[in-house]
Amino acid sequence: MDRGDLFIISAPSGTGKTTLCSMVIEELENISFSVSHTTRSPRPGEVNGKDYYFISEQEFERLVAEDAFLEWARVHGNFYGTHRGYVMEKLAQGVDVILDIDVQGAKQVKKKLPSAITIFILPPSWQALEERLLKRGSEDMEKIKLRLQNAMKEIEEVTNYHYAVVNDQLLKALQELKTIILAERSKTRRVLASRIDMAALKPRPDSWVLS
Repeated sequence: MDRGDLFIISAPSGTGKTTLCSMVIEELENISFSVSHTTRSPRPGEVNGKDYYFISEQEFERLVAEDAFLEWARVHGNFYGTHRGYVMEKLAQGVDVILDIDVQGAKQVKKKLPSAITIFILPPSWQALEERLLKRGSEDMEKIKLRLQNAMKEIEEVTNYHYAVVNDQLLKALQELKTIILAERSKTRRVLASRIDMAALKPRPDSWVLS
């Protein structure tokens, strides 16, 4: 059995990457979402263990000291981290894993797992990004300004990613994201390791056609 692939998906806040990741998990088989740990407070409707593992800064610092994270960073004033154990276990089982992480975390993971596939989700325009953050209504203006300031820096990193998807129409962006994942699954390494036995493609010694 071949190892699964690790897909790193990054985007500025308000681009819709969390929604896209959730839809991909629902529509594709053999793929898992790595739930991050964070010290920020839950937003309305968010569920602990499903959207994030919401923990205290003290608990987060303990996990950092134990080297439990594949990556971690402070983003928008809060800590976020990806637990190493879950990701490595799923990959070893041949399951693809999606990481929904920022550009800082993506750099950390790429250093440790260079084979990871990186995808950047872009908004169709800066105006659209501003409007989405305002309509979300979950944060005050100071936090929105901070997210937009960070977005300017994050978008500059898009050229360091393998793929880019523009989320101007949700279903179109979803199809493009699925296409990327399916294309990676069709690479020779994975097909030969998990989908076909090369011995079955060799002619039989008694083949009358070749004799």
